[in-house]
Amino acid sequence: MTYSVKEIFLTLQGEGGQAGRAAVFCRFTGCNLWSGRSEDREKAQCQFCDTDFIGTDGPGGGKFETAENLASAIALQWPADSDSYSHRLVVFTGGEPLLQLDDALISAMHKQGFSVAVESNGTIAAPETIDWVCISPKAGTDLVQTSGTELKLVYPQPGLDPASLTALDFKHFWLQPMDGANQQDNIQAAIRYCLQHPQWGLSLQTHKLTGIP
Repeated sequence: MTYSVKEIFLTLQGEGGQAGRAAVFCRFTGCNLWSGRSEDREKAQCQFCDTDFIGTDGPGGGKFETAENLASAIALQWPADSDSYSHRLVVFTGGEPLLQLDDALISAMHKQGFSVAVESNGTIAAPETIDWVCISPKAGTDLVQTSGTELKLVYPQPGLDPASLTALDFKHFWLQPMDGANQQDNIQAAIRYCLQHPQWGLSLQTHKLTGIP
C-alpha cells in the first residue's frame, strides 16, 4: 500500500506512560472521526482535536510506496550514535494511524531496531505485533480496541464517564485534562478525580508546557 504521511520528526514523547522518552513521531494523514477541516468541526465525531493531519506537506512528510521506504525515512531521524540503537522508538499517530499502520510497516520498523507505539482512538482493531498500544476513546464512538498498554482519556468529555472504562484490559489508565479555554479548570477536575479513583493517573501534555515540538 502507499502510506500518506503528514510529518516525521524526532522529539520527546509528551504524554502518558512514556512521557520524556525520545521518539520519532510519524503522523499519518486522515482520520475517521473528523476531516481535519474547520468547517466540518461541528458535525465531527471528535470536536476537540488540536492536530493538523491534512496533506503531506509537513517536515519529512510525503507519499511512501513501500513499508521499507517509510521505515528507512523514519530511521534517518534517529541519532546516528550507535549507543542509542537499543532505545529506538517510533510513535505512529495522526489523525487515526490505524487507517494505515499495518503488519508490513510494523515488521519493517522492527527490522530497523525500533519498538513500535501507536496512539489511536480505538475504533479500529490494532495489529497484535505493536509493542505499545495507547487508546484515547472519544465519546459517542464504538470502542473496538478494548485492550492495550495504556488508556488515555481526554477529560472531561460529556457522555463518557471514566468509570465505564475501568474494566477494560489496559495496564495503565490516564486522565488527560482537555486543552482549551477551560484547561486550568479541567486540570483541577482531573486531579480531583484521580485522588478519588486511584486506578487513574494524571497525564499532562508536557510538550506544550515545555515548548517541545
